[in-house]
Amino acid sequence: MANTSKSRPKKQGKLSVYLYIPNIIGYIRVLLNVYAFAICFSQKWVFSTLYFVSFVCDAVDGWCARKFNQVSTFGAVFDMVTDRISTACLLVILSQVYRPGLVFVSLLALDIASHWLQMYSTFLVGKTSHKDVKDSSSWLFRLYYGNRMFMGFCCVACEVNVTFVCPFICIFFFSCYWYLSLDPTVSTLQVLYIILFLIAESQNENLVDVLVSSLQQGSPLSFLLALSLFGWAIKQIINFIQMKTAADACVLYDIEKQKR
Repeated sequence: MANTSKSRPKKQGKLSVYLYIPNIIGYIRVLLNVYAFAICFSQKWVFSTLYFVSFVCDAVDGWCARKFNQVSTFGAVFDMVTDRISTACLLVILSQVYRPGLVFVSLLALDIASHWLQMYSTFLVGKTSHKDVKDSSSWLFRLYYGNRMFMGFCCVACEVNVTFVCPFICIFFFSCYWYLSLDPTVSTLQVLYIILFLIAESQNENLVDVLVSSLQQGSPLSFLLALSLFGWAIKQIINFIQMKTAADACVLYDIEKQKR
């Protein structure tokens, strides 16, 4: 009996889960973002660097969770909430820099609505992951979550522009990407938004004029910007599909519930 009692695993307290390595990385991400947004208009490059480091940490914490067997529901939810709040804050800032600001406010609403509905419908139908879309009727939706190369394009198309804007950040990110085999779904559009923030010369820029002038330069940056915009457009279409698919799942759940 003594040997049996000794072999039993110790119960984990709440504090131990809060102190998981990936969760601690998540806390660091929050602190980085808080300071970054506090100085965003006075020190653009410092803001962009800190935000991008937070972006990389978003993927590193997932790697640490798998590496050290510290995957937790709290960590997954905390990670997603941090992602959404970070993106929301960045879009709000861009809405103050560019005209019309409604573009970025609309993107914010779409981002929150599509992800919230997708997560809620996932748990409603008993799935364990919001990426389980095998039963979706949309081929584009299935392709995005089922093909890492296509998903990676939507991500890298938005990220690769940073090579011309902040090379050392780009080298650091891709080193982490290849070494850690990070999931390319993380924060797919945030780097493009950072680029838009960096190239704005004032707080009253016309979004269309800035994009057109950048694309007309005929430089490698113009080509990469066009690619990134294409990837951005695909991601917004997927957001719409995700929102509609999740809404349909909620409606079907209500219909099945009424039949019981």
